[in-house]
Amino acid sequence: MKNKFFILAPVVAIVVMFIFILTLFPSVQPTPKNLPVAIVNEDAGVTIPQQGEVNLGNTLVKTIQQATANAEDEPAIKWIVVDSKAALEKGLQNKDYYAALYVPEDFSAKQASLRSPNPTNPELEILINQGMNATVANVTTQALSGIVDNMNNMMRKQILDTFAAQNMTLTAEQAAAIATPITKVVTIVHGAGENMGGGNMPVNLFQPLWIGSIATSLLLFFAVQKSQAKTKKSALLQRFIQIGIGFIAACFIGFGLPFLADQMVGFHIPDYSETALFLTITAAAFIMMIVAVLSYIGLAGIVVFILLLFFSAPLLALAPEMMSSFYRDYVYSWLPMRFMIDGLKDIFFFGTGVTWENTKVFVWIFIVGSILIIASAFMPKKEAGGSEKENKEEMISDSL
Repeated sequence: MKNKFFILAPVVAIVVMFIFILTLFPSVQPTPKNLPVAIVNEDAGVTIPQQGEVNLGNTLVKTIQQATANAEDEPAIKWIVVDSKAALEKGLQNKDYYAALYVPEDFSAKQASLRSPNPTNPELEILINQGMNATVANVTTQALSGIVDNMNNMMRKQILDTFAAQNMTLTAEQAAAIATPITKVVTIVHGAGENMGGGNMPVNLFQPLWIGSIATSLLLFFAVQKSQAKTKKSALLQRFIQIGIGFIAACFIGFGLPFLADQMVGFHIPDYSETALFLTITAAAFIMMIVAVLSYIGLAGIVVFILLLFFSAPLLALAPEMMSSFYRDYVYSWLPMRFMIDGLKDIFFFGTGVTWENTKVFVWIFIVGSILIIASAFMPKKEAGGSEKENKEEMISDSL
């Protein structure tokens, strides 16, 4: 029992278990709060004898806003009134809204016709911006469908009460129309096509790219550690070679990953060249970032990036509005891999291709990482023999 490894084994087991338990917190009953959802009311209203002007679209908007204002806790949906459907479509493209409820121009007129001999059911359109987040797409679909269902129940009761008060008999056409007074039309915009992981393909591609970047970075780190340049000039040359080989490896990762995902797994890659280019830029940034950290703090730095994988994986599948304030503000906000997910969504679902907006973060990471790697060539040389930690790193590099 004097052997320190026997004593450390249970302690390490508990510490490791504790760390990985922490990674599960974001996945425990994620509750959406303030999901931005648009509502567009283009209802022109209708004039009804003995009632005057009636606009059910305005009534719907006021009812929804009042219900949200009266909520004690933060509501699941944050309603945003949009002036027109054209403005709505632009907002959906810009990823301003996860979903929308659209009230057409003839909504009130068709609702009034339900009491006539020739009834026509009014329609409400639910638009789901699926490309923004697959999980939220399901949540908003259920929430907006529930709102329309409740409206159907209330409208059906009001119409039947009106017929009963006037002692009127329903025709077969009226009975059929009143059974479901409002027709619910669900439209998926920027949706995931077939074989795209139900909209989760960007998240699915992250893990192999991140692991590939870590493996490449380790090999580049050990290559420099093993060579032990004798002059500053040769050390500087090594760093430039390290950066160049890292970029070449990133090209293999960037172009190879979507090819293997398509040919081996069966994922549908909408635009191979755009996807490969973006993944190459992403992998190059990750590799430079990891190598830079290893260059200064040694092999121990790899633990940080392994933990990043486990802590980030649950968060990447969630929308920020489904996270606790701690994870949203102090973890998710600075994760570099979230920009990878956003960029892939732009390519896969929104058709924007590779843009400066979704690559600028990775370009800056690549530049800063490269500068730090080059600067590491001017660090003081190790003393002969080195520390026990450095000798262990050399043994690992020799075995590789």
